[in-house]
Amino acid sequence: MPAISPDRLGDRLRTDGDDVVVLDIRHEQAFEEWHVPGSINVDAYDELTADPESAKDALAELPEDGQIVTVCAAGVVSQTATDVLREMGYDAVTLTDGMNGWSRVHRHASVPADLDGTLIQVARPGKGCLSHVLVSDGEAAVFDPSHYLDEYEAVLDEHDAELVGVFDTHAHADHVSGAADLAERRGVPYYLHPKDALAVDATPLADGQVFEVGTVEIEVVHTPGHSEGSISFDVGGAALLTGDTLFHDSVGRVELGVEAGIEDSDIEQNAATLYESLQRLLARPDGALVLPAHDPGSPEPPVTATLGEVRDRNADLGRDREEFVEALASDVPDHPPNFERVKRTNVGQESVPADELAELELGPNNCAAE
Repeated sequence: MPAISPDRLGDRLRTDGDDVVVLDIRHEQAFEEWHVPGSINVDAYDELTADPESAKDALAELPEDGQIVTVCAAGVVSQTATDVLREMGYDAVTLTDGMNGWSRVHRHASVPADLDGTLIQVARPGKGCLSHVLVSDGEAAVFDPSHYLDEYEAVLDEHDAELVGVFDTHAHADHVSGAADLAERRGVPYYLHPKDALAVDATPLADGQVFEVGTVEIEVVHTPGHSEGSISFDVGGAALLTGDTLFHDSVGRVELGVEAGIEDSDIEQNAATLYESLQRLLARPDGALVLPAHDPGSPEPPVTATLGEVRDRNADLGRDREEFVEALASDVPDHPPNFERVKRTNVGQESVPADELAELELGPNNCAAE
């Protein structure tokens, strides 16, 4: 079967995107919730499943120049689409593993931060996830890694750095963290705030605590609200790793822990707490780079903005306390898929078999308030 790997498709979309048409044949609702950026949707799933010949009318108006990459959830029905299109004379290939495969793609690039070392951003465009690796004087720390650990091992090897610690900014709700497993694999501490480490063997983080990685100091800033244990990290005064507390155009949502049944607080209380946490971050220098743990726009690293730029463009930061609490508590967007199980897994209350992790994570990132 003619096929293209998710990594190869990602490379082509970056370099010669005009020569490829990504055709998503899933139902329209599934496409609208989550898709490869720039793809088009022809809802031919039912026809391709029941009677492939009947799908030809729906597929007849596709562009004839360039290669067509067919996409479905797992790369099965899209193989049928590829067969039909090739019969019709199109140059068509199938995206291996479909959206499942797309969610595994990782890319990395250096962040232009004024540090005595190198800060690398690892982006997972299919999930909108961002993690970071700090390298200084032969030592390294990893922040918010996915469970695809080889991606981080490759960065450490590329920089010939010794890992000294793995950190999570919080217990994530949209993807399963690989931080504890990476720390165990390398024999180093896994750090998580105790408010989020409900049943996890983690080294606790405390507000104001300072770590050294090589010659760079990292300050722990407790910024609860999105979760009770949410942490931001001030990296050498040059960068703020803000987790899901502060995004470039939004802020963290405040109800996920409550609705997952792992927090005793209520949504209004969390929103008020988040407001106070954001004031702490806004007191930092305007030139510091804001590096969140997510960007829903299929991020191409490095995704950066200064705190001053975020202050100017982020409408949530212009609200007073009362308006802020009312807005976040009343306008609740769609939840990340399976967020209850993902959240419980990351706080240690549930164990998910390794062969189920990819399916558990499938879907869009919805960790920002709207």
